[in-house]
Amino acid sequence: MDRPDSGLDAAVLEQAARLPNGNSDLPGAPPATKYVKFEGNLLMVGFGSIGQGTLPLVIKHIDMPANKITIFTPEDRGAEAKAASERYGVNYKIGSLLKDNYAEVLEPLLKAGDYLLNLSVDTGSCDLMQFCSEHEVLYLDTVVEPWLGGYTDSSLTPSQRSNYAQREEMLALRAKLGPDAPTAVTTHGANPGLVSHFVKQALLNIAKDTGVEVEKPTTRDGWGALAQQLGIKTIHIAERDTQVCQTQPKKPGEFVNTWSVDGFISEGCQPAELGWGTHEKNFPADGEHHKFGTDAAIFLNRPGCTTKVRTWTPTEGPFHGFLVTHNESISIADFFTVREGDKVVYRPTVHYAYHPCDDAVLSMHELAGKNFVEQKEKRLMVDEITEGIDELGVLLCGHAKGAYWYGSQLEIQQSRKLIEHNSATSLQVTASALAGVIWAMENPRRGIVEPDHVDWERVLEIAGPYCVPVVGKYTDWNPLVDRETLFAEDLDKTDVWQFKNFRVV
Repeated sequence: MDRPDSGLDAAVLEQAARLPNGNSDLPGAPPATKYVKFEGNLLMVGFGSIGQGTLPLVIKHIDMPANKITIFTPEDRGAEAKAASERYGVNYKIGSLLKDNYAEVLEPLLKAGDYLLNLSVDTGSCDLMQFCSEHEVLYLDTVVEPWLGGYTDSSLTPSQRSNYAQREEMLALRAKLGPDAPTAVTTHGANPGLVSHFVKQALLNIAKDTGVEVEKPTTRDGWGALAQQLGIKTIHIAERDTQVCQTQPKKPGEFVNTWSVDGFISEGCQPAELGWGTHEKNFPADGEHHKFGTDAAIFLNRPGCTTKVRTWTPTEGPFHGFLVTHNESISIADFFTVREGDKVVYRPTVHYAYHPCDDAVLSMHELAGKNFVEQKEKRLMVDEITEGIDELGVLLCGHAKGAYWYGSQLEIQQSRKLIEHNSATSLQVTASALAGVIWAMENPRRGIVEPDHVDWERVLEIAGPYCVPVVGKYTDWNPLVDRETLFAEDLDKTDVWQFKNFRVV
């Protein structure tokens, strides 16, 4: 069913193929290129798996003294912060950012020209972005979040506690601060983040392979026109994590994951969200439009962790993934929207289709069965992972060749060779976060910026060598393949790319 690989990002793959040994104990690691010199201080808020994985990348690739870096983390990560201080020569401070103390805590730690790298959870992203703008401080986060409890506040409607609402708050702040404010790169991890850049590379690959002659777009309108011209109807952020720990399987009453347990639970309990395309003919019975904002997305009146869709990746083939809400589902759909005056004439459907590691699937199943009462024990798998890959990419559907997946197939042992303190999952996030940090340092007056408006080629130049192999593959798969073999189904056979056909009911 699969066709040969085609139209790969040759520069990234060539660089990956000839990676020198930049570190004697990490064979195959990229060289220690200093991409930018930074004169200010850098405050890293949060030191979980992503903070611990990002720190060695920052030290390796940003020209700044280690003693100008400070880790700010709660007590539960104090031992890790102390160890990092002893190993790298950075500073650390124990504490928590809360809605009623963040300004008081941050003011002594940041001055004009510094950088706030927010890798925490349960911190109000918009409040931090406004603080940084007022204090002339650069900023990056990997997700737009509310303060603690915002995701699960039962007094809010599903629409109000959606990622769409968080993004609308961010967009309002962006307009208020203006385009010349200190740069704040928001939602720039793997997904959201890296996948937005994968989409652009994938579009160019498809154009080349289908004989569509086009100059590389340089504007939002240009990218939207290209996606429309190619006939892209649906974009999945299609991810299959096969990492396992053979010696320590999940226990009953334990939530296990390869990245933040709290983060996955939070987003899994939010309503399922997706960018809603103009080709769609079958509005979901449990779906709703938001009554404010861009109207680029809809939500379902059910949590993402109990909503499944059909998708495909090259190694796994077809599988069911969770339709978990993510900012890129909304921002990518919004970015590629084409309008004629005030009328929307083109928009792709965009959503996440996520199969986490098998232990996390069992954990989420257990959580849902307990009516979302969290397990008493939580375990983040990093060093104990024994094998597996995190296959993360974008699946573009509806063009002349059917469907095309483009992304990273990073394997756990390879990730350990590339940089320390990372798994296959975390390195896709941390490498992209590093690239976003560097881009902001190189472009310090761009205001609040989503990944779709960041220089995608610069990001892939920096992050790509840490995501190898980066591959592209066409497939004849679609959501109607092998359907109705045992039971009749309600399908739309006039357009295979309808969301109705992807959804698992």
